[in-house]
Amino acid sequence: MQLCFFSQIQINTLMTSMAAMAKEEGKLTASAVGQIVGMQSEEIKQMASEYAEKQSELTSEERSERHGPLQQHRRAVASINKQIQHRTKQLEELKVKHAEVKTGCDDAKRNLVEATECSEKLDRELKSLAELEEQADSSSLEKLRAFVTMNENLKQQEQEFRTHCREEMARLQQNIEDLKMASGQDTDEEKERNQLIDKQYNTDREKLQKIRLLMARRNREIAILQRNIDEVPSRAELTQYQKRFIELYSQVSATHKETKQFFTLYNTLDDKKVYLEKEVNLLNSIHDNFHQAMSSSAAKEQFLRQMEQIVEGIKQNRIKMEKKRQENKMRRDQLNDEYLELLDKQRLYFKTVKDFKEECRKNEMLLSKLRAKGAS
Repeated sequence: MQLCFFSQIQINTLMTSMAAMAKEEGKLTASAVGQIVGMQSEEIKQMASEYAEKQSELTSEERSERHGPLQQHRRAVASINKQIQHRTKQLEELKVKHAEVKTGCDDAKRNLVEATECSEKLDRELKSLAELEEQADSSSLEKLRAFVTMNENLKQQEQEFRTHCREEMARLQQNIEDLKMASGQDTDEEKERNQLIDKQYNTDREKLQKIRLLMARRNREIAILQRNIDEVPSRAELTQYQKRFIELYSQVSATHKETKQFFTLYNTLDDKKVYLEKEVNLLNSIHDNFHQAMSSSAAKEQFLRQMEQIVEGIKQNRIKMEKKRQENKMRRDQLNDEYLELLDKQRLYFKTVKDFKEECRKNEMLLSKLRAKGAS
């Protein structure tokens, strides 16, 4: 019974402490949870095991006792069991919270370490920046002082230079006045010497003017020669001119050929028109005189003779036109042969020009090599 009484006291103490912690749940710390989990969990297990042993021993003795105290004891046991289960559940929850709090504590420790390292790093950087700022301030101040001193020295030198210039100007003006006063008292020798100097000066001035005129004339001659030299085209310009002239000749030739074709077509159509007009006039005359010619035999014979004459004239004209056609054909063949000969000459010309350009290029290379050897 003393064991049961001791266990009841321990249980009540545990319940009191946990109730106090439950009221201050918002202030639950990791150390309190660790203390509860580390210490009171063993006491709860011990009380549970002692109660189970005590309950197994209470068999026949308790049955012989009165019915009222047994029911009260059973109710007390049931209440204690419920409290044990409830506290066990709270203990498990506290273990979970302890693990979470421990994890948060570890994270907070790591963050604290990182923050500490970062703070130390920032302190070092701020210290180095402060040192650099002090050095920069001192060097800037020294430079500023040097610039101020230099400015003062320059101002003083400027003032001294202005004073010296004023004194020098006054001295020179005094010398000029003295020379003007002394020039009125020159002797005859000094006047003669001054005249000789003026004469020599005028002579030299005239010579200088003549030399300048001669130099200007030579410059004009040089400019004229330079323009003449520039007017002579170089080989590249001549090649370009040749290409442009060939292109222009091709365009003019094409235009001339087209114009000749137009003239030939016009003359051909004009001749065709003349012959058609003659044919129409002949047919109209035959048609107009046919009925009158058929009215009598004499008129008919005369009409036939005229028709024979007309046919003979047409044959003669046909022979002339055929002869002219043959002549034109022969002329065309002759011109075609001349054209082929000219094409051969043109190809030979282009080949000769190409060979000439190649030889000129070789000649220039040899000349450049000779100049380089001569220079070395």
